[in-house]
Amino acid sequence: MQALFDLTGRVAAVTGGGSGIGREIALALAGAGASVIVTARREAKLAEAVAVVEAQGGTAAAVPADLADTRNLEAPAAALARPFGAPDILVNAAGVNLRQPAEEITPDDWDLTLAINLATPFFLARALVPAMRDKGWGRVINIASLQSARAFANGVAYGASKGGVAQLTRAMAEAWSGDGIACNAIAPGYFPTELTAPVFADPEVSARMAAQTAVGRNGRLEDLRGAAIFLAAPASDYITGQLLYVDGGFTAK
Repeated sequence: MQALFDLTGRVAAVTGGGSGIGREIALALAGAGASVIVTARREAKLAEAVAVVEAQGGTAAAVPADLADTRNLEAPAAALARPFGAPDILVNAAGVNLRQPAEEITPDDWDLTLAINLATPFFLARALVPAMRDKGWGRVINIASLQSARAFANGVAYGASKGGVAQLTRAMAEAWSGDGIACNAIAPGYFPTELTAPVFADPEVSARMAAQTAVGRNGRLEDLRGAAIFLAAPASDYITGQLLYVDGGFTAK
């Protein structure tokens, strides 16, 4: 049974891997045996993530990159293959949430949000898919959101991007699963990250979000580990095009 969740010999690339959800997933995949490449803009954060993985006995490397330019992702994609070979697993965890009222969103704000949250996951995955196809095995794991299914205040652009991630995941599955590449998404509830800092900074709002769950608390980053390993591992070979909500039952109520 252990082999179902064993990632030994696999290479995983994690965008946004220097902090928050991306870093936590990188730690989880490394703990399951994968060699992990973390990529993001902030080199210091990437170095910290690599150090934590290595301190826990894992293998990791950092590839600094600005993934917002969707017209120039071939170079970062090539760089991701240098440390350990072409990635078998891509986790699209990089994201932005500007939390603006609808009246304050500028075209530049909209373009940035849709680029990082929706366009980059597609174009980066497309650049890495040929190597996965050659192996006959691969994984793309997108990060969706509660806002993939429902609206929240000050979330027009972010919600549009995450609703798009849900459909992108299904479309990726349709396009690539026949080549052995499973494409799924994790939709987290409220977890303490840089993006959700405004929520957790307000005790009243944080408590209200916790009360909305079925289990009565907000997420802890380690709650994401099992889902990430499952969707990356052979255990999920016959699962593709799905959103897995890791939200303590928030969407069940």
